[in-house]
Amino acid sequence: MSPSNPQSTAPHECVARRWLIGGRVQGVGYRPFIYRLAARFEIEGWVRNEYGAVEIFAQGPQSRLASFGETLMREAPPLAQPRLISTTETGVQPMHGFTIRSSRDHDATDVHVPPDQPPCADCLAELRDPCNRRYRYPFINCTACGPRYTVITRLPYDRPHTTLRGFPLCAACAREYADPGDRRFHAQPIGCHECGPRLEFSDRDGIRTHGNAEALEALVAALRAGKIIGVKGVGGYHLLCDAHDSEAIARLRRDKPRPDKPLAVMFPEDAGLATLRRHVQLDAAHESVLRSSVRPILLLPKITAGEPLPAGIAPGLAEIGAMLPYSPLHHLIIGDFGAPLIATSANVSGEPVLTEAAEAKRRLGQVADSWLHHDRPIERRADDAVFRLIAGEARPLRTGRGQSPLELELPFTLKRPLLAVGGHIKNTVALAWDRRIVVSAHIGELEAPRGRAAFARAVQDLQSLYNMQAEAVVCDHHPRYASRRWAEASGLPCIGIFHHHAHAAALAGEHPDITRWLTFTWDGVGYGEDQSLWGGEALLGSPGAWRRAARLRPFRLPGGERAAREPWRCALALCWESGHTWEGGPPDTRLLRHAWQQGLNSPLTSSAGRLFDAAAALTGLLFSGGYEGHGPALLEAVAEATADHIDLPVSRREDLMQEVDWSPLLPMLLDASLSRARRAGLFHSSLAHSLLAQARLQREQSGEFVVGLTGGVFQNSRLTEQARELLTAHGFDVRLASRIPCNDGGLSYGQIIEAGYRGELAPHSV
Repeated sequence: MSPSNPQSTAPHECVARRWLIGGRVQGVGYRPFIYRLAARFEIEGWVRNEYGAVEIFAQGPQSRLASFGETLMREAPPLAQPRLISTTETGVQPMHGFTIRSSRDHDATDVHVPPDQPPCADCLAELRDPCNRRYRYPFINCTACGPRYTVITRLPYDRPHTTLRGFPLCAACAREYADPGDRRFHAQPIGCHECGPRLEFSDRDGIRTHGNAEALEALVAALRAGKIIGVKGVGGYHLLCDAHDSEAIARLRRDKPRPDKPLAVMFPEDAGLATLRRHVQLDAAHESVLRSSVRPILLLPKITAGEPLPAGIAPGLAEIGAMLPYSPLHHLIIGDFGAPLIATSANVSGEPVLTEAAEAKRRLGQVADSWLHHDRPIERRADDAVFRLIAGEARPLRTGRGQSPLELELPFTLKRPLLAVGGHIKNTVALAWDRRIVVSAHIGELEAPRGRAAFARAVQDLQSLYNMQAEAVVCDHHPRYASRRWAEASGLPCIGIFHHHAHAAALAGEHPDITRWLTFTWDGVGYGEDQSLWGGEALLGSPGAWRRAARLRPFRLPGGERAAREPWRCALALCWESGHTWEGGPPDTRLLRHAWQQGLNSPLTSSAGRLFDAAAALTGLLFSGGYEGHGPALLEAVAEATADHIDLPVSRREDLMQEVDWSPLLPMLLDASLSRARRAGLFHSSLAHSLLAQARLQREQSGEFVVGLTGGVFQNSRLTEQARELLTAHGFDVRLASRIPCNDGGLSYGQIIEAGYRGELAPHSV
């Protein structure tokens, strides 16, 4: 099939033009769309992939060519994000019809990599149609959906450049691939039961079940028998078990081990999300996020009436991390099982998700009773994204599959390509050049060798995939961060950025219209300008020119880093610092107190996160934590809503910095006559009012600014929403992160923004 040849057109009416279209135009059905558009307007020419762009040559009558050009952008496929790079008049050439030419591979740098997409409505309909040849095919996809980022090996995006290159198309699939009228025309990852990837189920005894239908049947039977199954998905393995089976959940927690951290739950996408609505509170905003192309894990309030899910899914918390199936395989599994499933990442705590069958079985063989593998290789891992609704908007707590790679436009032009290597936990890396920045998928902690290996691969992969080599590395100033050590060993010039400057700059990068900020950067700890551990700061100014305007009263952490996982140490520190006695503390702390008094392994910190940890211990919620942020999460979950608060004095130091005294909170936190809910509520409310007090004093002293709230503490919706409401009521413009996590997952982005304004801008940058 070819568009008709307009030979009847008078020669003087026939013109020719070339377009170069950049943006996200590969892997999204853009070339087939152009082919069909040419047929519709009856023009001749060709289209081909450049490296990261699409080039079009078209000729025909002036009026038709003009209509064709206008429609290129206006009616682009849903997944495309086209951007016109250039359009030029050129000479008419002898040709017949319109063709898709072979891709041209060269060293262009306008590369845009599409994220993985959930199955479209058409593919889901075929998946469920017994008369369709792809009925119950676990890897069904078309030009509008399916894997992208996790299967692309290099660009331009053609089948030989994907992990599907080892699956030759059968005759039926080849016909679809070559038919411009088919929605699988040039859909690179397509296949079917005959020629595509296949499932295999295996148990601990080594018994294997081959075949898609047979493997799925064995999997569902094992789940119904209370087994824990490792399942290979789009960007890595999950561990699945029945979400109603308390015993299976307990075994999963014991053997992984994951004693306390909440587990995600996958719910069937049934009519009206009926199953989901029986277990969580769901409104239109929640549903929109869950059904979006990202298909994230979304934190949703539990429903405790009826038949609630076991408390062991999210111990002590008021929310469940809920998700909907985001691949054909997941739709088949949960559709056949017919009930919610635990779907937690198959990884060792803090490490990246596992992607290879042999390694998954070796490292988690003591956890999974059986495995569901498939033979489509995963080129790069992508964990599930995590979102939470805060102040009326879904905000990312972790970027991942469906978003990655996260491509954004910079508010300036860089003079040279930069690589930012992020922090030490919740690590991401970012590559930036010209006006572009690409943030990697979530990598995780860099404490273990496997985490550091995944980090190094992500660094290499970003530069290779985008055909862009960094000329300098941006890193955190913390001397013990593995990311900084890597940067120093890279051989490239290093640009050090202080932790909280990067947090503040990340927020400012999302709001480039703001020129003056007072940004509260509250988190666990980060290396500060005075070599102490910051975490309760307010920074005044703008990227590249921050001044520490306020902080929480500093205190010493007995045991140093251990205090992050043992909140009782933070509680003791506050009591010792303020002269209070904690009757509920450990029985014998004489040696620890002596070390604390001498300053031995007791670094000074102004951390708001450690203040939350102390409050969790003093209220009896948590003495030893099972995961980062455990105490603060429990404290938020039990807190009652209250407008009452305790005033926290704000003093002004000789260096003009404000200092907030938290000590008036101690008598309330130690008062066992008050309920935990009351004490937790007063704690949140008092800190929210403290934020307001600091902002009002700062406005009196230094004039107008926009207030920013960023850092891991502002993942707390109760604190964030109350503070935002108070600040807004007193005339402040308040901004929060929307596309970049406010926690350490956003540091790499913030490092680039800060470095840009500190001297990395090209001349005449906007």
